[in-house]
Amino acid sequence: MEPVEVLTQPEQRRRCSVEEKLAIVPQTLEPGATVFGVARRQVNANQVFAWRKLYRDGSLSAVSAGEHVVPASDVAEAMRQIPELQRLLDKKTMEVEILREAMEYSRAEKLIARSPLLPGDDR
Repeated sequence: MEPVEVLTQPEQRRRCSVEEKLAIVPQTLEPGATVFGVARRQVNANQVFAWRKLYRDGSLSAVSAGEHVVPASDVAEAMRQIPELQRLLDKKTMEVEILREAMEYSRAEKLIARSPLLPGDDR
C-alpha cells in the first residue's frame, strides 16, 4: 500500500526568483540534459519551457536588471533598419547641401531677385 498525503489547506504555488530561473534554464541547455529531467527535480516542465523562451528573448536577465523588456526579434529588426535609415539620412543631407549651394549661387548671380511672396506678404 502507498502512503496517502492529506491536504488540509489550499496548495501554495512556489514562486521562483529570477536568480533561480537563471540557474535552472542553463541546466536544460547542457548537452544530454532534458527539460523534463531538470524540471522533474525542481518545477513543472511547462514552466521551464516558458522560462527558456524568456531566456532566449533576453527577458529574464532584463527583469533582473530592472530594464524594460523588449523581444530580441524587435531589437534585431531595428538593428537591420539602422543602416538603411542612415543611408537615407545621408542622401537627404546631401540634397539639402546641394539646394543651399544652388540658392547661394543664384543669389550671387542675381538670378533670384527676392524670395517668392507668401500669402499675406503683398504689402
